Amino acid sequence: MSGTFGGHSGRQGKLSQWLRGRRPKEDAAGDGGREALLLAAAEAGLPLAPAAYPAPGYRCSCDRVGCPTPARHPVSFAWQTQSTIDRPQIERWARHQPQANFITATGMVHDVLDVPLEAGREALERLLAEGVEVGPVAESDDGRMLFFTLTRGTPEDEDEWWPCELDCHPETMAEHPGLRWHCRGSYVLVPPARLPGDDGQQVRWVRGPEHPLPEPLTLLESLTDACARHAAGESASHLDRPWPLRN
Repeated sequence: MSGTFGGHSGRQGKLSQWLRGRRPKEDAAGDGGREALLLAAAEAGLPLAPAAYPAPGYRCSCDRVGCPTPARHPVSFAWQTQSTIDRPQIERWARHQPQANFITATGMVHDVLDVPLEAGREALERLLAEGVEVGPVAESDDGRMLFFTLTRGTPEDEDEWWPCELDCHPETMAEHPGLRWHCRGSYVLVPPARLPGDDGQQVRWVRGPEHPLPEPLTLLESLTDACARHAAGESASHLDRPWPLRN
């Protein structure tokens, strides 16, 4: 696979830039770059389907009034069966819907461990320093980092599996603060994607899909530790804030 957007050439330099808090310049800009990045994700096995895109005024391209997740959801209710890695189909979608974002359906080939951005940056630096095989990683300008892993699949014992909508229930936050595990029945935006707003927010690759998908458990401890430290720091900072006055 071509290394134009994340191969070994220049990757370490980009990562160093990112770790210093600067965003690396996107090599694959424009429509041609968008299509190439989508096809690379599909070639890596990530099933794709079209998604909504931002409309002026922090609105969504869908016709739903007050869309709760503008530009972050699939356009079809059949997105799970529609998701595909078929190159001709993805090329048709990309060319006929030039503004569309794309989602990738999780729980088929891959899962996604979704953490707060600062916790993810800390964990990524630690994992790379320890020589752990980290797969594709994306960051979102709305404050999240996405670690792509192999899927847990469907264990023989259903008690060992949980649907994604349970991952963020309050009772789990004490154990995994800020962590969302996207598995069967869920999806995430796949880079490149645009987010609502006038400041050009995006979802972009930090490590491209040419990196092999790792087992999720090899990353989980570092991610949960970083999330716990992040949550503790957030809680400590709240102690310094004055309590809001109530009437």
